[in-house]
Amino acid sequence: MGQINHLLIIGCGNMGGAMLAGWLAAGLDPARFSILDPALESAPDGVALYRDVAQAEATGGHDAVLLGFKPQQLSALAPGLQSLTGEGVAVYSLLAGLTLAQLERAFPNAPAHIRVMPNLVARINKSPIILIETGLSAVGRENAFVHFDQLGTAIWLENEAKFDLVTALAGSGPGFVYRFIDALAEAGRSLGLDADQATSLALATVDGASSLAANAEVAPGTLADQVASPGGMTREGLNVLDDDKALVELLTKTLKATAERGTQLSASAD
Repeated sequence: MGQINHLLIIGCGNMGGAMLAGWLAAGLDPARFSILDPALESAPDGVALYRDVAQAEATGGHDAVLLGFKPQQLSALAPGLQSLTGEGVAVYSLLAGLTLAQLERAFPNAPAHIRVMPNLVARINKSPIILIETGLSAVGRENAFVHFDQLGTAIWLENEAKFDLVTALAGSGPGFVYRFIDALAEAGRSLGLDADQATSLALATVDGASSLAANAEVAPGTLADQVASPGGMTREGLNVLDDDKALVELLTKTLKATAERGTQLSASAD
């Protein structure tokens, strides 16, 4: 399996669209991408948009496909899409919860199957990209890594049993962070701050704190302690979050529920 010269994105929703925007922002030629999506209003300049399989077949030229539709649609859609895979065409999947074995059963004619889990920050080339595969050669793995690493930081996972948990943390994680930002702002509003001011302060605070944490030589927990002087205001607030590990317990339940949903999605696709 060689370089990904032309990628056909099948179902270009929020995640597929974010990835495509990230690749284009990284300077990749729009002609290296095409989209198969009957509902998408329009495609970026230079990216071909097909409304049905026949159109995509007639044009051809792709050496990889990226599945971006809903996981529950796999069994219904896969038979009609098999003509787009086959010799030399690898199947990359964004379908949460669906295993490599399920992808192999759905596309038995494809030479390689790869699960991919980014998050929406791929749009600005700052996403973790989790990859796990079957069927790729060493060169194919390197080419896949280079292609997806342009969206942020690509990481190969070797144990598929942990894929749903990694997805919960890194794939769904931005949703939880956005909810935290909103909750931080809402807390400020409920205590008397102006709504716009509370939102602006919450956004700026999280942006600055995450940037510092990403480049710090110490762990985030240590940074929290550095902010909180004994008997000070920050320490008093941290005491609430740390009481009986309240925040850790809440996020553990959050990740557990998210990962378990991946298992449910896998079962519903069979």
